[in-house]
Amino acid sequence: MSENKLKVGIVGCGGIANGKQMPSLAKLEKVEMTAFCDIVEDRAQTAAADFGTVDAKVFIDFQELLKEDLDVVHVCTPNKSHAAISIAALESGKHVMCEKPMAKTAYEARMMAEASKRTGKKLSIGYNNRFRNDSQYLKKVCENGELGEIYFAKAHAIRRRAVPTWGVFLNEEEQGGGPLIDIGTHALDLTLWLMDNYEVKSVVGNVYHKLSDKKDAANAFGPWDPEEFKVEDSAFGFITMKNGATIILESSWALNTLDIDEAKSTLCGTEGGADMKDGLRLNGEKYGKLHVTNPELGAGGVAFYDGADESDSDREARLWIESLLNNKEPVVTPNQALVVSEILEAIYTSAKTGEAVYF
Repeated sequence: MSENKLKVGIVGCGGIANGKQMPSLAKLEKVEMTAFCDIVEDRAQTAAADFGTVDAKVFIDFQELLKEDLDVVHVCTPNKSHAAISIAALESGKHVMCEKPMAKTAYEARMMAEASKRTGKKLSIGYNNRFRNDSQYLKKVCENGELGEIYFAKAHAIRRRAVPTWGVFLNEEEQGGGPLIDIGTHALDLTLWLMDNYEVKSVVGNVYHKLSDKKDAANAFGPWDPEEFKVEDSAFGFITMKNGATIILESSWALNTLDIDEAKSTLCGTEGGADMKDGLRLNGEKYGKLHVTNPELGAGGVAFYDGADESDSDREARLWIESLLNNKEPVVTPNQALVVSEILEAIYTSAKTGEAVYF
C-alpha cells in the first residue's frame, strides 16, 4: 500500500471490467489501478490509459502481473479461468475480488475458498445485486425478523428473449453453462443472502435446450447462431433446505413468457412477505387487516450516502475496499458464494441423472 492507497491489478479488461469494476474503483480515493492484464494486449492498453496511474503496467500473462507490488487483484475473465487466476493471486499475497459466478465448477470454487483461508487473504465474489437499494432495505427487514421464519422463496432470473450473443456466453467449455450460471446465480445468491440460509438438504433440477436451435430468432441482442449455442436456454431448480424451507430457482435467456424478472427475489415468511416485482413490496397483516407497503428507496432513504445515491456497483466497490482497509469480512464471503456454486452444479447434475442431489 502506497500513500495509504491500495494498489489494484485488473485481470481481464473486457465488458464487465469496463462496464462495472474499473469505473467504480476509479471513484475511490483510496484506490489506484497500477496493472492491467488481458490476452488481447490492446484491451489492456486501453484500460490502462482510461483508468490507470501514469506509470501503470500492461501484461498479457496474469502470472507476470502477479509479480507486481499489488494489494488487490480483480478477476474479470470468463468463468473457466476464475479459479486458476484467483488461487494464484491469493497465493502471491493479494486479496481477490472475482466476478460471479465464483468458478466454473463447485470443486474449483471450494479450492478458491480453501486458498483464501490458507493464505489469510480476503476473497469476495462480484454479486453486485446485493448492493441495490431494494436489496439493502429488504435485508434489514429480514434481519429485524419482520417476515418471521422465511420458509418459501423464489429466485427469479427470467428473460423473454435476451440471449447474450457476444463473447463466450454460448460456449459451455468457457462458461460451464448458460442462463443458470450467468443470471440464475445472481438471483440465487440474493435469495440465500436475504434468507441468511446456506444449509442445503437436496436439489432437483431440469435443464432445457428448447429454443436454442431456432434460426433467425427474435432476440434483444440480434439472432443467435444455433451452431454456437452450446449451453441451455432455460434451467429450473427446486431446492430444499435443512430447516425445511423451499426455494424455487427459475432462469432463462429465452422463454416465451411475459412474466419476466431478473435478479429478483420473492420471500414468504410466517409474519409477512416481500417481493421485488414492481419496486419493493412488503405484505402482511396488521390490526386484523391485510396490508401492502411500498418503501420509498430513493435519495434520502436507506441508500442515502454522503449526500448522493450510490449505484449498486459503486456501493459494492466501496464496501469491498473498506473491508480491506478496516480488516473486516467482505459482504460476500467465499463460503456463501461456494454454496451458490454447489447448488447450480447440483441442478445441472440432477438434470443429467434425473435424480435428486443430496448434500
